[in-house]
Amino acid sequence: MAATTMTATSGKTTCPYCGVGCGVNLTVPHSVNEAIPPVSGDLEHPANFGRLCVKGSSLAQTIQSDDRLLTPMVNGRPVDWQSAVETVSAKITQVIKDHGPDAFAFYLSGQILTEDYYVANKLAKGFIGTANVDTNSRLCMASAVVGYKRAFGSDTVPCSYEDLECCDLLIMVGSNAAWTHPILYQRIAAAKKQRPNMKVVVIDPRETATCDIADLHLAIKPGGDAAIFSFLLHDSAQLDILDHDFIANHTNGFDEALAQAQASTPSLSSAANFCGVSEQDLTCLVGWWRDTAKTITFYSQGVNQSSSGVDKCNAIINCHLATGRIGKEGAGPFSITGQPNAMGGREVGGLANQLAAHMDFATPDAQDLVQRFWQAPNMATENGLKAVDLFQAMEEGKVKVVWIMSTNPMVSLPDTAQVRRALEKCELVIVSDCKAHTDTTAMANVLFPATGWSEKDGTVTNSERRISRQRGLLPAPGQAKHDWWAICEVAKSLGFQSAFSYQDVHEIFAEHAALSAFENNGKRDFDIGHFSQITKAEYDALTPVQWPVPKGRPEGTKRMFEDGYFFTPDGRAKFIAITPRLPKHQASPEWPFTLNSGRVRDQWHTMTRTGDAASLAKHTAQPYVEIHPKDAKQLGIKDKALVCLTSLYGEVLLKAKLSRAVAPANVFVPIHWTRQFANASVVSNLIPQVVDPLSGQPESKHAQVQLEAVSDIDYGMIISAVPLVLSDCLYWCQVPSEQGYHYEVVWPKGQTQASLKAIHVERRDGLAKKVEWLEYANPVTQQVRLAKLVDQKITMLIYMHPQPKSILADWLISKLEANTPLSLADRLAILVGSPANAEDKGEIVCSCYQVGSKQIEKAVSSGVCTVSGLGDKLKCGTNCGSCLPELKRFVSSVAELSA
Repeated sequence: MAATTMTATSGKTTCPYCGVGCGVNLTVPHSVNEAIPPVSGDLEHPANFGRLCVKGSSLAQTIQSDDRLLTPMVNGRPVDWQSAVETVSAKITQVIKDHGPDAFAFYLSGQILTEDYYVANKLAKGFIGTANVDTNSRLCMASAVVGYKRAFGSDTVPCSYEDLECCDLLIMVGSNAAWTHPILYQRIAAAKKQRPNMKVVVIDPRETATCDIADLHLAIKPGGDAAIFSFLLHDSAQLDILDHDFIANHTNGFDEALAQAQASTPSLSSAANFCGVSEQDLTCLVGWWRDTAKTITFYSQGVNQSSSGVDKCNAIINCHLATGRIGKEGAGPFSITGQPNAMGGREVGGLANQLAAHMDFATPDAQDLVQRFWQAPNMATENGLKAVDLFQAMEEGKVKVVWIMSTNPMVSLPDTAQVRRALEKCELVIVSDCKAHTDTTAMANVLFPATGWSEKDGTVTNSERRISRQRGLLPAPGQAKHDWWAICEVAKSLGFQSAFSYQDVHEIFAEHAALSAFENNGKRDFDIGHFSQITKAEYDALTPVQWPVPKGRPEGTKRMFEDGYFFTPDGRAKFIAITPRLPKHQASPEWPFTLNSGRVRDQWHTMTRTGDAASLAKHTAQPYVEIHPKDAKQLGIKDKALVCLTSLYGEVLLKAKLSRAVAPANVFVPIHWTRQFANASVVSNLIPQVVDPLSGQPESKHAQVQLEAVSDIDYGMIISAVPLVLSDCLYWCQVPSEQGYHYEVVWPKGQTQASLKAIHVERRDGLAKKVEWLEYANPVTQQVRLAKLVDQKITMLIYMHPQPKSILADWLISKLEANTPLSLADRLAILVGSPANAEDKGEIVCSCYQVGSKQIEKAVSSGVCTVSGLGDKLKCGTNCGSCLPELKRFVSSVAELSA
């Protein structure tokens, strides 16, 4: 077949990862058979000014995947789009007729585009008649939304990224921004370097990479952060640093909130004790708060993912309202979004308790307004089911059809066992995805092939309210279609042709903009009416802009609430009286360890995209549990050894990582690994379905667990030219690689030889080719090493040892399917594990330039004593900057040893 030719072009688009919303340049090659060149940062985009983190820099590696879903599937069989759409619409029609509209639900994603969200919300809430439209954004920012709405009357982030650079005090709560929002972190670090007097405080149970720039780290008891802000409010009143005019003229409820703060945290010692921090450290923070008007409080999942997350958000907001630190340069409560389009979804009503255009069912006349604008025949009249409630209703048989789009709830929702039961009970599970194999697609009856990043076309909104274009620059493979197109086809099949007959995505955006301005007149915060008549050419040329963008103000709005007007009925912000509360489940003799979940530096969500980039696996190759050395010693757990974690809800197997970054009796686990990459490491197995009663956001960062060292096992590594089924392994983890397949494995002792014998059977497959096995066994160390050669070229390696051991996997993988027969030296080196002249880099620290820990240690011991010196010698830290905190630790540790 002749290659499709294209004109090589370069286009601007937006990164699909975190909520920073960085601009990206993508070059489209001449032919679809050509490799995609590495992407670069857009120098003109105001979110990143050309910088990209390592995930963004590696985007080109993730575009071409062997695991694309390319055709619609019904019950495991490929069908055409018309058949798939008719199957879905027929079932929806039948279910609505028999059980009512609430038997149908959408479960959407912060990875889809605003236009996709818009038509899904319109179909469900205006035409089917159900508000069962929720999203994985419920898991990351729902509490922040409710906190803003309680205080401001609207879901309005008041700040801009510039405020992070010009504030004099930055309080970062529950955010490891160095790893989760690296470009924002680098902007903050650069600002602090320019203005050394700028103070940075990190409030987090762990000592994270973000602490690298902190002047103060408050290592609080998990979930204890609300008491800090309760006391700051109390102390602000005691010292009379309140903004009395602002309180009197622009707020309500101050006296009640202050009285509750005084009752909950009557003294500094009571607050310090509740939070588990020293009085000295809390005194330091209090002093800086008193003296610093230009203060930003920057908060993320450590605040939101809590059974009292909304109250925590309002505790923070109360402090800013009381001191007038809002609506001003360098001041405000700034919730940082986790996903690339969580805010875009909120704009169009992509949550079950929203309606559209930042209206909800509680907004007076909003239902009538939206119904008239849409000319909707079956308008939903009340809130739908939030994420956890939705899957519980599914298991109860109340929701019979669910359409899951661009998300992986079998990994991301708490209590995986319950989610599985729900999807098994559901009569029709529809999944739209660009990947054929995820933990969730395995549960689907119908699969819709979706376009992915670089193919999708629409808009996203970042954490500072900035709308940017995510452009479709590459052709869609196979029969993949845009999500908005698939929704519209189903809508038309349901009989709603006229309302969903969009010819191009810009028409959806224009309608969305027109709805935002419809009968608004300044009553609602979200207004992008300037774009209500946008043409395709204007849409294609759209440059990043911060909403609101009402008619007559095309430049947008940098900062909100500068005039002291809020979107409550009386225009005043509202203080909320809160009582600090710890997580629902606490340690007990049976469940002595507190688990904290989070992210690693180079992976994203459930790895459906980043898992395709081998370079991103080098920094953290396997899932792990971070344990304090004191606890590890008591439990007999060695570094890199296999550990079983158990909660009331399930168990997982993880490798141990000994670290003093976590406190004793606490452990940390990353969230990313799925059953596609590891057989027993889905952390949501451990998490209970505890939610905030107001937001419905799960307390996903908290569980109580037991730890136990796994004994009577053998560790190993397998490198193979073909994928393997490793069902006889107790634990396996597939590590992405450029060539072949790399597995880290653990066998139950006594079963290892049987497993190796099964692989040995392949000795008989050499009828047409010469098959040879190289073997090495050491009865003293109990190490076994095998290499399979076909026509003198290596196709498989098996290393087995009784203890966890690091091996030069990269060099060994490079020998798979080598073009020339192996030399004698290589044969010997393979059995040893490395050639005599190969450099052991150690664990990769700098992913951009693949610089490892041993290289850095060697450079430091040779006299390189600064991070900039390491950059000059090894290039590490000179590109995206994500590894800079780790480089500083290498330099500091050597300095401490020589002191």
